[in-house]
Amino acid sequence: MADAHGSQQGRGGERLEVAASVLALLADRTRLALMERLGRGEADVATLTEAAGASRTSVSQHLAKLRLAGLVTTRKDGRHVVYSLRHGHLRRLVDEALNVADHQIGLLPPHD
Repeated sequence: MADAHGSQQGRGGERLEVAASVLALLADRTRLALMERLGRGEADVATLTEAAGASRTSVSQHLAKLRLAGLVTTRKDGRHVVYSLRHGHLRRLVDEALNVADHQIGLLPPHD
């Protein structure tokens, strides 16, 4: 039983490391804006640039980081590259972070 527990504990540490790196990537206003927009559906760079309110160069760099981290995927649509979230967990994570912000800004009481 000790071996199984030790193995599970090791995976728990890996899970925490990966979760911390995901949260660190999302701890940027531009990347969070991109993820929030992609949570509503796939989009090209022009749409994402407008949604993030940043320069196209900046948005492209942030998207590259998100793609390399495996948080977003791409597909070609003619000459356009279209981005989407890798899975719904990311949409829910971003939604919950924004819900917390709404509570803090609006001075709303916490709830479950």
